[in-house]
Amino acid sequence: MSGRVAGLLLSLLCAIVLASPPVPAQVVRDAAPLEFRDRAEEIRFHDLVAELRCVMCQNQSLADSNAQIAHDLRREVFDLMRAGKSDAEIRDFLVERYGEFVLYRPRFGGHTWLLWLAPALLVLAGGLVIARILRVRSRQPMAADEDQEW
Repeated sequence: MSGRVAGLLLSLLCAIVLASPPVPAQVVRDAAPLEFRDRAEEIRFHDLVAELRCVMCQNQSLADSNAQIAHDLRREVFDLMRAGKSDAEIRDFLVERYGEFVLYRPRFGGHTWLLWLAPALLVLAGGLVIARILRVRSRQPMAADEDQEW
């Protein structure tokens, strides 16, 4: 009986999924496009959003993401630039709000030291393991193989 009920529920679920119309993704558009004063401001803006991570997409920069929050953060960065904030102040503001994750290149500090030092520590540990294996093998006498033809 329970197998029949499970089969019926599975069939019902499949019918609901197949009968559901596809939902198109919402296209995000900025209400007002950003207008830069000059080429230098535009370059500064694009350099800054290229090194900041979208907090929703996680693997895209603010420059590459089409998520609504990325649009909002680009606008926020632009407004902070217009308010006279330096790049470092803008980064600090976003880090305070979203954490070190928002930076593609996290700063070296208390929470990120392992992130920066882990590759070197792994290479060092691997070198020590290989050196130890080679040292142990070099101390073992090689067994004579009478079947070997030299």
